[in-house]
Formats: sequence, C-alpha cells, structure tokens
Amino acid sequence: MANQIPEETIEEVRKANDIVDVIGEYVQLKKQGRNFFGLCPFHGEKTPSFSVTQEKQIFHCFGCGKGGNVVTFMMEMESFSFYEALKFLSNRSGIDLPDSGIKRETSLSQENQSILEAYEWLTKLYHHLLRFTKDGKEGYSYFKDRGVDDDSIDEFQLGFAPNVKDFTAEFLSKKGFHQQLLVKAGLISVKDDNSVTDRFRGRVIFPIRNHLGKTVAFGARSITDQGPKYLNSSESELFQKSKLLYNFDLAKRHIRKESEAVLFEGYMDVISAYQAGIKNVIATMGTALTESQAKLLKRYVDTVIICYDGDQAGLEATYKAANLLQKSGCIVKVANLKGNLDPDSYIKEYGSDDFKDKVIKASDTYTSFYMRYLKKDYNLSLESDRIEYIEKVLKQLAMIDSSVEREYYLKDVSNEYNISITTLMDEVKTIRQKIGYHEDKRDKNRYTNKAVNFSRNKKLLPAFQNAERQLLSHMLQDDYITAKVQQEIGAGFNLNEHKIIATHLYAYYEEGHPADVSQFIEKLTDESMKQLVSEIAMNPVISDISDKEINDYIRIIRAETGDKNNIKTLKEQRKIAEQENDPIKAAQIAMQIIEIQKQLKNSN
Repeated sequence: MANQIPEETIEEVRKANDIVDVIGEYVQLKKQGRNFFGLCPFHGEKTPSFSVTQEKQIFHCFGCGKGGNVVTFMMEMESFSFYEALKFLSNRSGIDLPDSGIKRETSLSQENQSILEAYEWLTKLYHHLLRFTKDGKEGYSYFKDRGVDDDSIDEFQLGFAPNVKDFTAEFLSKKGFHQQLLVKAGLISVKDDNSVTDRFRGRVIFPIRNHLGKTVAFGARSITDQGPKYLNSSESELFQKSKLLYNFDLAKRHIRKESEAVLFEGYMDVISAYQAGIKNVIATMGTALTESQAKLLKRYVDTVIICYDGDQAGLEATYKAANLLQKSGCIVKVANLKGNLDPDSYIKEYGSDDFKDKVIKASDTYTSFYMRYLKKDYNLSLESDRIEYIEKVLKQLAMIDSSVEREYYLKDVSNEYNISITTLMDEVKTIRQKIGYHEDKRDKNRYTNKAVNFSRNKKLLPAFQNAERQLLSHMLQDDYITAKVQQEIGAGFNLNEHKIIATHLYAYYEEGHPADVSQFIEKLTDESMKQLVSEIAMNPVISDISDKEINDYIRIIRAETGDKNNIKTLKEQRKIAEQENDPIKAAQIAMQIIEIQKQLKNSN
C-alpha cells in the first residue's frame, strides 16, 4: 500500500525518474513546443494524442483520457501494483526501498511468480554449467565454433542443459517447485508412462526475456542429431511468441538512440550483429512477423530495417514483414544480403565492417526492394512480361505521396526500359486520379499539425467551465492563487469534480506541500480524478497572471452559481404560485426563468 512506504521515499523515487525518460522507454516521443507527443500505448491510434510534460512531470492522452505521473504510468503500462511500480522505478534509479513494514503487493498470480522464479534459477544454472563446468563443455564448444565470444555468452546469458533425463526436474524439486507447475511452464515433459523428462536436455539454451528483462521462456537448439533442431518453451500467459521480440529488452535503448531497429529472423543473427557492434537488433522467434509485433515496433521507432536470409524463403518473408510494418506506419528499409547468406554467415564471411557498411547502411528503400522482389515473377527478356512488370511498378509508385520520390524511381524505370519520363509520369498521374489521390493533400507533419489541433477539435465548453478549468490549472501551480480562490469562493465551483479537486488542493497546500502537480496526483486515490487533474494541468497558463485576470475567472464562476441559485429560487416560487392557483404570477415567474436561461446560454 502507498501509505506503508514513507512519503519522502516515494517522492525521492518519483523525482529520480524523469517522466520523459521513463515513458520514452515505451513510446517514441517527439518534442513539440514545451511538451512531448507520441502514439498512446493504451489505445490504438494513428495520430499522436498522447502528451507528456517534463516541466510538470505528468502525462495525458487527449484520446482515451488516461493521465497521471510516472508511478501512475507504470501501473497502467505494466498492470503493476503501486508497490511493484515503485519497486521498478527505485531499481531503475538505484534507490533502496525499506525492507520492513511494507506489503509487497503484486499483480502476478502466485503461479506465474513461481514460474518466473523457476526460469530465473534455470537461466543462472544453465549459464553457469556452460561457462564453468565440464558438463557444459559441449555447449560451450558449440558457441565458440559459431564465433560467439565470452562477453556475448554472458550478455545473452546463453546456457546448456545437460543430456540427463531428470536433471532439471530434480534441481527445481530441491528448490521447492512442484512437478505439475514445471510441466505447465514447459520446462519438463510427461511421458506416456507418467515419467518426467527434461524438455531441453542436451541442447544449448537461449533465454527469452520480456521487455523488463525477465526470462519467460527458453529457445533451445539441438547440437547433435536430436530433433527437432529448434525447440521453444510452450506458450503461456507469460510467453506469447507472437507478441515478444528476442533481445528487445537490451535493444530498446539502442533503438531509441539510433532512431531505427534492425529486424532479424533468428537468435544467432541477433547475437552476431550485437557482437559486431550493431546493438539495435531484435528478432522474431521462428514465426513470421505479427501485427502485434509490428505495432510494438511502431510505438518505439519510425524506421525498421529488415535483414532476413538472402534465399527465396527469406525474400518472401521479407515482403510479408515489410507490408505489415508499412501498414503499421513504419518506414521500411530492406538489407540486401548477397550470395543467399543469412546475416550470421555473412558477418563471418565478410566481417563486421562490411556488414555494417554494405548491408545495414546500404539498405534499400521499400520501393527499391519491391521493384527487385517483383522481378522474380517475370521473364524480362519477353516484351509482354516487361510491359506487365512496368505496369505493376507504376501502380506501386502511384501510391507514393512525394512527387520528388516518385520522379526519382520513374527515372530509373525510364533509363532501364527506354521509356520517356513524360509518358511514365502521365501514366502515374492517371493511376493516382483513378484511385482517388490528390496532390498536396497529405499530412506534412503528423507530430505537430494534428497534435496541436487536437484540443481545438473538441466541443467548446461553456464560459464558466473554461473559467473553472483555467483557475484550477493556475491553482495546481501556485499556492498563492489557491489561497486567494479559497478565500473568495472556497468550494463554490459549479461542477462537482472541480469542487473535489479544489477541496483536495486546499488540504494539500495546508499540509505544507509544494506546488507540484505530479506529487499532488500521487495523493489522489480515485483514478478518474487523477486523469482529470492531468488533463486540466496540461492547459497552457500565463506564468505572470494578474490579480485582475484571476478575479475575472472568479466573477464568471460566481455569476454562473448566482444565476443557477436564482433559477432554483424562482422555480420554488413558481411552484407555490401554482399551488395557490395564481396562474398569472406563475407565468410571470416562468418568463423570468426563461430570460435568465437565455442570458446563460448567450454568455456560454
């Protein structure tokens, strides 16, 4: 519980974790004015409406309404309890939480906690066996033969599971883990005779970690004739390979730094590239890229370089992945591996520098790749095939918004097939008109124009409601203004939620707390109230607002309150007149009510 941890410790942890840095580990943020914008991680959107302010240390999504401070974000993002969120942030910033008197709440079931502990024990055990014992020599030799050095073995916690039937089962049994749990976790298998056997025995181990760095599964490779060649842990609540990317926990900070991610198909490709000095690398796990993985990448980065095997199967997989990433809004580049090699083999044959300079840095654009990919379906020595190929290429080029980019590729087609650039441009223009494209009708800057206009597109609020929100926004940042408002109108706001916020603010300042929106949000227990405060705090305010402007807000609020009270009194008087059978007086009062309501409507 929050009140079991000293308030000063909570504040120390919160202030040690800048909200832009923390959220930046989950969302690609781009600065616009004083705030940062990105795609909201809590609901699907194509236009950024998720705003983070470093100055106030809060976030708010104008799309779904979620908002709060850095602790709130971690609770929402990871489904953490308050303690787990604070523990994560304290570990991140190197601050120790007190050990005693704290209930260690967790959002995980007891079973999932036990599974994570079992994987943690085995990760350490298998790695130790590989690096330091005779039992792991066979696995160690395999990695050495593949060119993996000790630093990489340690970095990726590579391991080896001895070829002993019940080695893992016995080890974990001594640690207090039940057999049924280990079967469910996919660590041991039950045979027809009800005997158990280690699922990964005799294989080298690749720990698969989630984005928080916790091992949730193993990928294992046979180093003998034992089949299958690759074997993963069975899917579970903790491990869904369609949603995870191998090495994402280590790569994400490098992805942000480089502003691009390099996507591979296999573990060894990632390890070889990482060892070669390319750190922004991730991989799918034996399956095609999924929509979920593509959306995850888009949240972190704009540009993804696909570096799959250079054979025909790799080419087909690249095409599917590229289309999926483009659909998710990513800019796609495609590495071109010569000689039908896979990335790991290429690095070994040509070296790290060659791979960096001639493969990764020299990646094709999606359009160049598509033109190359399309050629496999045609015999370009035949006139009919050439014409059909060119027509398909033109349809693809017609979908490009940039006229400069279109002309660049049209020149290539013109030079290669000796067709005038004018003819090609006319054809593309015709295709664009047919499919409904119009020139200069594209978004020029998604992260500025739309983000700025978002709040303008919302329904206009009544004058008194705007006044209350503006006043509260100033109160959140200035205890002097709060004291003035408290003296003038107290809790006399018109909207109940505004009354509640004001009342909490009065108490907050009276306890001696500073004007700190993030800290104030921490004091609130109602989630909807936290979200409303974060939304109000995002309002731009005048830093040196005058007493006259504050008084104007108060006057508008009082006028609304007074008129509403007048209406209430008049309605009571009309009711009495009706009861006394005085229709003329009742009608006169009704006209007064209508007149006040009309004035209220006009003033709004």
